[in-house]
Amino acid sequence: MIKDKLALLTIGAALLFSNAAVAQTWNMATPWSDGVFHTKNIRAFIEDVDKATDGKLKIELHPGASLVRMEAVSRSVQDGTVDMGETLIGLMSSISPVFEVESIPFLATSYDDARRLWEVSRETVRAKLEAEGLVLLYSVPWQPQNFYTSNPISSVSDFNGVAFRAYDNSTAELARLLGAHPTQVQSADLAQAFATGMVRAMITSPSTGVDMQAWDFVKHYTVVNAWLPKNAVVVNRDVFERLPDDVKTGLLEAAARAEERGWAMSQELDQSLTETLEKNGMTVELPNDEFSASMQEIGRTMTENWLARVGQEGQDILDAYRE
Repeated sequence: MIKDKLALLTIGAALLFSNAAVAQTWNMATPWSDGVFHTKNIRAFIEDVDKATDGKLKIELHPGASLVRMEAVSRSVQDGTVDMGETLIGLMSSISPVFEVESIPFLATSYDDARRLWEVSRETVRAKLEAEGLVLLYSVPWQPQNFYTSNPISSVSDFNGVAFRAYDNSTAELARLLGAHPTQVQSADLAQAFATGMVRAMITSPSTGVDMQAWDFVKHYTVVNAWLPKNAVVVNRDVFERLPDDVKTGLLEAAARAEERGWAMSQELDQSLTETLEKNGMTVELPNDEFSASMQEIGRTMTENWLARVGQEGQDILDAYRE
């Protein structure tokens, strides 16, 4: 009888080990809500991964900063607290200031320009992430960044002393150059921050504006198309390396599809999201010549400041992009 029980336990343990070797479940963190197109793209990516790996890799998504806050995503993936996550590339500038290139105002203001900038900087970003224990799976841009304010903007002086939402080093620098007070607020907390007066203005995409129903707090949307920041989906390198080769291949193929799908989704939604802002009472307007000139000057200043931090590596990226 004892021998029979031991035999059953051995068989059970072998089955558990076999199943564990075949199927894995990863936890994935994202700070954005289910209504944002990035999260919808991740949901499609998760389905693709399941199919491409024959169910050997499953991903459980935790949206809306429910697992970790936006600023902690990359660190949590690095230390293995979370298997994978989505965050802004610019938020990982503590790894290298080279990541801030995509947030320089008026360097890349269209989808074509943003794509070219990504093509010349991707391998640098990938290599720096690898050195920090992170594997880059894919990257997708937000729509162009535009201003949300309570009052119409006619000059930079309109921002003097205004509490301005910042989400990374670049937006904080922009706020200071505008004469505003940068205040760090992640997307999940934006509505509350505006409702309590913690912030009074911001620069962000129409997607974020619609998701937080910005028309409840501000009435003016000034279209400057300053830049197109990108999200990156990263996975812990050790976790990735433990995957069987066929599962790695399926994961990377699904990631490539997610990147192409995400870029298309972002561009297709740009106009309709702006129309949604307008339909809900926001005034959509273009900047006057004075404000445009001031913003261009701020862009040049931020480019020079970035190059001073990055050095030749940054200059090489700019040269390749401008060619």
